[in-house]
Amino acid sequence: MTASLTLDVLNTADPVRFVQFLDGLYEHSPWVLERTLALRPFASAAALKYALSQTVRQASRDEQLALIRAHPELAGRAAVAGQLTEDSAGEQARAGLTQCSPEEFELLQQLNAAYNSRFGFPFIIAVRGPTGAGLSRYDIIAALERRLRHAPDQEFAEALRQIDRIAEIRLADRLSLTRPYGDTVMGWAETLASYSDSPDHLTCTYLSAAHRAVAARIQAWMLEAGFDSVYQDAAGNVVGRYRAAPTVAEPPLVATGSHYDTVRNGGKYDGRLGVLLPIAVVADLKRRNRRLPFDLDVVAFAEEEGVRYGSTFLGSSAYIGRFDPGVLDALDASDVSMREAMQLAGLDPEQLGKAAAEAARLRHYFEIHIEQGPVLLERNLPVGVVTSIAGSVRRLMTLAGVASHAGTTPMDMRRDAACAAAEIVLAVERRCAQAPSLVGTVGMLNVPHGSVNVIPGACTLSLDLRAADNAVRDAALADIEREVSAICSRRGISVATEELMRAAAAPCAHEQMAMWSRAIADRGLPVFELPSGAGHDAMKLAEATSITMLFTRCGNGGISHNPLETMTADDAQLAGELMLDFLEQMAAAS
Repeated sequence: MTASLTLDVLNTADPVRFVQFLDGLYEHSPWVLERTLALRPFASAAALKYALSQTVRQASRDEQLALIRAHPELAGRAAVAGQLTEDSAGEQARAGLTQCSPEEFELLQQLNAAYNSRFGFPFIIAVRGPTGAGLSRYDIIAALERRLRHAPDQEFAEALRQIDRIAEIRLADRLSLTRPYGDTVMGWAETLASYSDSPDHLTCTYLSAAHRAVAARIQAWMLEAGFDSVYQDAAGNVVGRYRAAPTVAEPPLVATGSHYDTVRNGGKYDGRLGVLLPIAVVADLKRRNRRLPFDLDVVAFAEEEGVRYGSTFLGSSAYIGRFDPGVLDALDASDVSMREAMQLAGLDPEQLGKAAAEAARLRHYFEIHIEQGPVLLERNLPVGVVTSIAGSVRRLMTLAGVASHAGTTPMDMRRDAACAAAEIVLAVERRCAQAPSLVGTVGMLNVPHGSVNVIPGACTLSLDLRAADNAVRDAALADIEREVSAICSRRGISVATEELMRAAAAPCAHEQMAMWSRAIADRGLPVFELPSGAGHDAMKLAEATSITMLFTRCGNGGISHNPLETMTADDAQLAGELMLDFLEQMAAAS
């Protein structure tokens, strides 16, 4: 019955048939389908997925709880008794849950019981993972153990997200949806993750052996995709150029990309999504013999994170001709200079000046990146349009009071540096809660040579202040400075401040933002704009040209810079389709 099921069929089917076609997307809960059909027609499969998830979100708490409780335990009594729906039975079998050893089955039963006791509903997980391939029973057990530590409301929300994901996977099966971009990108990301500086986790630092292997693999994929030229520049950037149609005289240049280095013990998709997805899209353009009225550079920037040498944006700085040669003498933890590392990797530091793209031809840079936060996830949105990359200030404050005996110094006679620091931390939190795009963090707090029986005479603390608008950031900084001065004066504490870094905000171009928005709206999805609190290579490119960014949803609560960082092939596919639409709009505009 569903062999020829299409979106058009669903849009025109009578209500009974609509529910029959999609029966089983939600466990024993046809009411989700019955309410969603009122939202027809759906412009795309992505719009239908969103409508289904919104129906669940708009239900009452009791209805949501009943939906969660309609799901079976994994390898629990329902599996033993054969009471699973056809979809659940197949998914659990593919995950190997029906082949659990007696010991594994017993562990699952214990974990299920503990979970149900803590939360009052069964553990739910999409046993087909983010790539569409099945999670192993070991992955499932690890996830169950991890999620047992969640707060009840946090886990309730996660259960609903997992139900969304299960329905998304089942819907793709019903409609026989393909994900050529998404499946390719997720597979490539897995391959790149196998190259690491560490055997235990993913770490890929600038010019290490793993880093060079990743560069070589990216270069090979670019050649296979059909780029007209592929090269590695003196900074280690891998650049693939897809040339404009031959009829275009003196074509402009549009660039996209992101970084391929990682933080220590990082994730698979940060940066790398923005490299791999454009390669897959260019491969599609090449297959269709579609040329654009501009040259398109896809740049895998060699370094953005600053892990090895403490200097960020090395790759993008070189690409726009603004590499600072002063950093070549910086030493890593093994006292290897950056200059030496380049030479050992077969790169010539003397050629860095030639790494720059033709700045006069560069018309626009765009970057596709995982959000690295929970905003899209919490709103059930697969993508969002970035408005601005936050400007930031980082400072280190050193507070000096008087160290004295904890037992003999009265409370009203103390000059406690740690107490002053505590007040400052709360002042930062209080002030930064006053503006939507403003965030402030005290990430380092230290009492040098502290002792349990000594009043802290010194304390050091960091301040990281970010906002999408420089004026908002600077106003908050001025207020915090006044508060720090008042706190220290009242407590008899002296303060010395060192500014570690200051970067201007990088606003995105309104004309190209509108193109992303049209591409999203054309698929029947809400257009959502958000600032980026994290820095990106686009921030450096903004010094040379206009920029835009598209964020994709980040799973696992928005965790990034972490092995739990994840996204889905479905969202990667959608982002690839949006990128293609964006390029066509750029082509029409030029």
